[in-house]
Amino acid sequence: MSETKIIKSQILEALKYVDDPDIKKDLVSLGMVKEVWIDGLNMKVEVELTTPACPLKDKIAGDCVNAIKQFVNKEAEVEIVFSSNITTGRKSDEQLLPNVKNIIAVASGKGGVGKSTIATNLAVGLSKAGSKVGIIDADIYGPSIPTMFGVEKETPNIKEVDGKQVMLPVEKDGIKLLSIGFLVDDKQAVVWRGPMVSSALRQFVTDCEWGELDYLIFDLPPGTGDVHLTLVQTMPVTAAIVVTTPQKVAIADVKKAIAMFDLPQINIPVLGIVENMAWFTPEELPENKYYIFGEGGGRLLADEYNLPLLGQIPIVQGVREGGDAGNPIINNESSAVHEYFSKLVETTSRQVAIRNATKSPTKKLEINQ
Repeated sequence: MSETKIIKSQILEALKYVDDPDIKKDLVSLGMVKEVWIDGLNMKVEVELTTPACPLKDKIAGDCVNAIKQFVNKEAEVEIVFSSNITTGRKSDEQLLPNVKNIIAVASGKGGVGKSTIATNLAVGLSKAGSKVGIIDADIYGPSIPTMFGVEKETPNIKEVDGKQVMLPVEKDGIKLLSIGFLVDDKQAVVWRGPMVSSALRQFVTDCEWGELDYLIFDLPPGTGDVHLTLVQTMPVTAAIVVTTPQKVAIADVKKAIAMFDLPQINIPVLGIVENMAWFTPEELPENKYYIFGEGGGRLLADEYNLPLLGQIPIVQGVREGGDAGNPIINNESSAVHEYFSKLVETTSRQVAIRNATKSPTKKLEINQ
């Protein structure tokens, strides 16, 4: 084939043979091929990924090059460049938080499983990968987010918008944060009944200027109570992540959380399971694994409910130290646990993209009194 006859339509036709590895549809029909440049046998193709944290870039690039060489010209010199546009599972006419693409609930059946640690490091990892991220600390009685980000002394600023006063989230390293911990003294007990808690959570959403976000993460309290119902009544939630530890008592409670999201009237997709405290590895014995809380409980739970196991996070002293110091461990690339949190970020962003491509938008829960 003469190089002068190579045209864009031939490239696009060849790329119809390249599937997105997660969504299982070809790049062209998914609209992921954004631009093609041709100069003789030199070609450059821009592929738009559904997440900047995509771990499959090399595979996609290799498949594109092979397809063009096979179906267009084997002598072609092909360069694949990537951009990203995080997808959304929310309706375009959504009035509440219209500029927030994905609302992710991080939940657990019981306390003490490290849910806030997972939410914090996930948020930081997504942000470091290039996403715009916010966190709402929805655990009104036991807020952890201010400590984990090292902003305990901060308070939200207030500004007036259309005659209404709204809060501006506290920002740390580009991540927007809001917590009851910013609004009450850290020695003051929050002794509120359920309706007051629900009202506070609604205000975090409706009376705060969140701006444009790719992910707004809700760090939910343990259990299946007022806060959870308020969340699903206030706005459509894209999906949930469920955190557990391996032991039987934790898994029994987590099953209730999964069952709540699966209720027909709630019907929020669960992206997958995160098994925290999966094993202990001493620093002086990095090859050893001690299964203090049992082995593989999270994987068995994921298999039982046909859900992905998003990640397994070991017990490492640096995780606790990072949380106490306000410097999440995922910032420390030399840490032994960094790779596990990085994998969690990748698998979570991939599952969000798959959810948005394969499922209809979630509806908020309507309850008739």
